[in-house]
Amino acid sequence: MSPDAFNAFVTFDKKALGAGKLSSKLKELIAIAVAHTTGCPYCIELHVKQAKNKETSKEEMAEAVMVATALKAGSALAHGVNALNAYDKVEDEELYRAAYFNRLKEFSQLNGDTFQAFIAFDQQAMKEGELSVKEKELIAIAVAHTTGCPYCIDIHTKGAKKAKATKEEVAESIMVATALKAGSALAHGVNALIAFDESI
Repeated sequence: MSPDAFNAFVTFDKKALGAGKLSSKLKELIAIAVAHTTGCPYCIELHVKQAKNKETSKEEMAEAVMVATALKAGSALAHGVNALNAYDKVEDEELYRAAYFNRLKEFSQLNGDTFQAFIAFDQQAMKEGELSVKEKELIAIAVAHTTGCPYCIDIHTKGAKKAKATKEEVAESIMVATALKAGSALAHGVNALIAFDESI
């Protein structure tokens, strides 16, 4: 067992999810979105219950899940520019350059109908609905940090700033993502404990 580390995590998690510049309700919606990208059923169940206790509607929850879906798919597509670079044998030691993102439009020629269908879905997912554009952009930033997509981080941080999010609000959304990614690892630790106890 590791009680000191566990207790330190619990303290961090409470601070990350507590109300600050962002409401605890929005933080729970961010947590739900992130839990869907980490694939943690324990986290999904916990944070849906907590969001519901904060009077989150099913429609708001669904919109947060759709933002997560768009961002997880978008991360795969955005990293496709690295696949194009690798295929074309682009000689550059840097794996991320903002300029690489300009190659994304090549997918409209390579797989046009599917590319356009994704763009339409992404735009719909990020459009104001039950959640504001600002709230969706903050959710997107958190999810982008869990998918590890620098292109998505760049786009949605700029989108959040355009929607009048402050740097402090952006930072809080990132802390929720950090807590949820760590929490997913810890939650799945129950499976390790079971496996350890069952093994000879």
